[in-house]
Amino acid sequence: MKLKKIKIGIDSPAASGAGTISKMLAKHYNLLYCDTGKIYRYLAKKLIQKKPKNKIAYIKKISKKINLKKLKSKSLLNDEVAYVASQIAQDLRVRKSVLKFQRSLAYNPPSSCNGSILDGRDICTIVIKDADIKFYVTASTKIRAARRFRELKKLGKKVKFQEVLKGIRKRDKADRTRPHSKLKKTRESYLINTSNLTIKESFLKVKNIIDRKLHIIWKK
Repeated sequence: MKLKKIKIGIDSPAASGAGTISKMLAKHYNLLYCDTGKIYRYLAKKLIQKKPKNKIAYIKKISKKINLKKLKSKSLLNDEVAYVASQIAQDLRVRKSVLKFQRSLAYNPPSSCNGSILDGRDICTIVIKDADIKFYVTASTKIRAARRFRELKKLGKKVKFQEVLKGIRKRDKADRTRPHSKLKKTRESYLINTSNLTIKESFLKVKNIIDRKLHIIWKK
């Protein structure tokens, strides 16, 4: 019996742990995984490199050539790329230009995979509205800032906690108040608060929900 391929969507504010949890779930269930935030970072990196006169036209052109391999570059992690990515991600024209790629991953994963899992800000509200299982992963602002602070220190960055906290709050406001593709929890999304959970505990909490849902989905 051939089982139905599943689509899992995860929305979350920055540094909530969603990316790490998604990777663990992808490995456990053999799912195609995409951190959609990396797509905007890739576009940002290309803009910085090429400095095109018409940014939107250039983005529309290169967005047709994006693939998962291009999203794995460590060069996408620097501060300048992150800043430009946060700016272009607020433009509806940019979000529309990458929507086709995102949906192609979600709806057409390789035959070797059991489905797909995407995480970002508007996965359950825009990208995969009919996802089989939806999650909203979050944590308190200070805990998310502390996580990001530790990440940056490990990378050798000279940062102050208060600066990181301010950055997280600024990012949250931008994600939640932009006129389109706002970060918000859907009615169907399971709320996962990772504030007082380890990564393993967070993974197991999400896994238990998925296992229950899959029992229903694959029983049909």
